[in-house]
Amino acid sequence: MQTGENEQGLRKILDMTRLISIVLLLLHFYYYCYAAFRLWGATATLSDKVLSNIIRTGIFSHFHTSKLIALAFLAISLVGVRGRKDNKLVLRTTLWYIGIGLALFFASYFILLIGGDIPLEAAAYMVITASGYILMLAGGTLLSRILKQQLSDEIFNNVQETFPQEERLLQNAYSINLPAVYQLKGKTRKSWINIVNPFRGLLLMGSPGSGKTYFLVQFIIKQQIENQFAMLLYDFKYDDLSKIAYNYFLKNRHKYPGKPGFYNINFDDLDRSHRCNPLDVSTMSDITDAAESSRTILLGLNRDWTEKQGDFFVESPINFVTALIWFLCRYKRGRYCTWAHVIELAQIPYKKLFSVLRTAPELSSLITPFLNAYLHGAMEQLEGQIASATISLAKLSSPQLYYVITGNDFSLDLNNPEHPKILCLGNNPQKTAIYGAMLSVYINTITRMTNKKGMCPLGINLDEFSSIIANSIDKTIATGRSNKIAITIAIQDYSQLKLAYGKEFAEVVMNTCGNLICGQVSGESAKHTSERFPRIMQDRQSLTLTSTDTNFTMSKQLEQSVTPARISSLSSGEFVGVVADNPGQEITLKAFCSKIVNDHDALKKEEEAYKPLPQVRKVTSEMVIENYLQVKRDIAELIDMELERMMDTPELEHLLIKKG
Repeated sequence: MQTGENEQGLRKILDMTRLISIVLLLLHFYYYCYAAFRLWGATATLSDKVLSNIIRTGIFSHFHTSKLIALAFLAISLVGVRGRKDNKLVLRTTLWYIGIGLALFFASYFILLIGGDIPLEAAAYMVITASGYILMLAGGTLLSRILKQQLSDEIFNNVQETFPQEERLLQNAYSINLPAVYQLKGKTRKSWINIVNPFRGLLLMGSPGSGKTYFLVQFIIKQQIENQFAMLLYDFKYDDLSKIAYNYFLKNRHKYPGKPGFYNINFDDLDRSHRCNPLDVSTMSDITDAAESSRTILLGLNRDWTEKQGDFFVESPINFVTALIWFLCRYKRGRYCTWAHVIELAQIPYKKLFSVLRTAPELSSLITPFLNAYLHGAMEQLEGQIASATISLAKLSSPQLYYVITGNDFSLDLNNPEHPKILCLGNNPQKTAIYGAMLSVYINTITRMTNKKGMCPLGINLDEFSSIIANSIDKTIATGRSNKIAITIAIQDYSQLKLAYGKEFAEVVMNTCGNLICGQVSGESAKHTSERFPRIMQDRQSLTLTSTDTNFTMSKQLEQSVTPARISSLSSGEFVGVVADNPGQEITLKAFCSKIVNDHDALKKEEEAYKPLPQVRKVTSEMVIENYLQVKRDIAELIDMELERMMDTPELEHLLIKKG
């Protein structure tokens, strides 16, 4: 027990031991420098008699014996010293004190061997020996003040926040494997990011420049093509990703079952674009498919409607466009069922348009509100219901766009085992508001057509996902796993996803994707990502210095293995994430925080050897304009023929609107 009495008694013992050490050193001086003391007149009979008795003990039998005994008592006195701790003191300083002191303490012997003036020689010997003694005393005292348990000098706690990661290469027929390196307790180790089950969804996040495309997306494309995946690729910065997909398709097309094909949709370079009608009658089984297509394109053209779904002036234009789509789908077996014809049909005057639409009984529930408003003269209400749709669709009235969406070079069943396809949808960052809406229709139609059993594996890779509106993608993530659909969604930030799709949709996508990889992000994105990581045991140290005592505490606590601050400071190529596993191919270490390894020189050489995208056909401006005018003639002819038929048919004549 450290009572006050015990401490005081110990202090007295230490003081006495140090005093004995000093007395022994003084006796050593008196004995070996006796001639000098006699010349100084510092001797006495009594002291000589005491010294003669001490000599009999044998401590002066050898020159260094008495010095060593004095040094031993000094060491004993220093063992129990409890000086005030100083965290700035280091062991090297005290060792220098003690080392120099020992050297002076014992090397002073050689002064007595020089010869010469005895008093001067003795004085020099005693001064040097005493200096060495004092230095050793000072060094020993400082030694007791050094902290034996030093606090970690890590500023950002990087070493403690490391954890073991998967170092095995785990492969299967569908896996995506990325080589990486990571830090573990200050050492660099090799690892693998094994996405063994891409069908559970993959969400990529990372701010611009974090390396999503260079380190991740391009390798996902390459490995999926090597594994004979059909593919839907959304290329926001056309043709960066499309060129990679095309060249890897050329290398691996002999591996595919059936007869594979590579197709490309691009509204700017028509020579290299295939034609495909996303509203083809074969893609719609009932009116709900038409409603989904209508909702997709109008939400894509009016991004602020995402948060207003359910409002009267949002649902009304969606219903109006749905009626137009379904009418064209049922008219002459869908001969004119294209978005170009829908856009032109929406521009027909209300009197003619409503008369024609009334001939389709299945549309009565959709067009009745508009028809009633028109018949009762509520034109302001009618314009509010329809004008937003017609104005929005008018943005798509482009000869180039009409040309692409009115042909059919291929079907959208991409994962058909007999004819697997790779389809690249090219956007233009300067025209994303227009092109993004139409490309969204392609994506939604494809997800609806491909989510079936018995198909080949399909990779849906959507870079810059927030630039399109794919409202059905959350359902495909949830249900497409059993149909071998691997969806990869790449965004810059979680807030970007919320802005484009709404909070509820963003949360569904964030929580549904089984694989998450995140580069440098901040704010809410970093917080959500950090919460996906398991906590790890970390050492915690606490040091309290007082004038009389030092308290050092060590403990272990469960702390975040990857903090939001660390995620927000990742460098390009550094990623954190959690992967999903398979039954029978379990991964214990699912979390990772590593840097993906790329062979930059090899990638550069490979890119230089890429072949450009092939020319599909030679398209002239005359062909484009003629197709544009033909669409307009088709709709004018349809209206005229239907009105004439109604007038010639007594059963339909009453449907003609005479008003206005």
